[in-house]
Amino acid sequence: MEVRFVAGVTPIVESAEKAREFYGRELGLPVRAEEGDYSVADLEGVKHFGLWTLKDASRSTFGVEEWPDGLPRPQVTIEFEVDDVRAAVAELKSRGVDVLQGAKVEPWGQTTARLLSPEGILLGVTYTPWLREGRSAQ
Repeated sequence: MEVRFVAGVTPIVESAEKAREFYGRELGLPVRAEEGDYSVADLEGVKHFGLWTLKDASRSTFGVEEWPDGLPRPQVTIEFEVDDVRAAVAELKSRGVDVLQGAKVEPWGQTTARLLSPEGILLGVTYTPWLREGRSAQ
């Protein structure tokens, strides 16, 4: 598995409104609300910076709105861009990594798989077509 770049960093927050206020007003980031509770900020040098509620992270990963008991509650998600998410999942599983969510295409068009780091960071292995536009073929 070869990681091409960090596709995104997204704090996982309890309240979308409080997060937008803190990151937007207090830190001065150009935060804008997108669909539902999700927010983004366009920042130079970062492919994607978003604010994601724990409820939405749980829904996307497990199909339910409550984060499962017995798993660390993540504070952030970091997404690593690869060329083939399914192959990356197979490689991770062959190494004994517990993959929480196998490869799937999200409603927004990104292919994702998810796992937890030992520190409780929600990691994504992703293929994000719109982040590759304009990039030369490798």
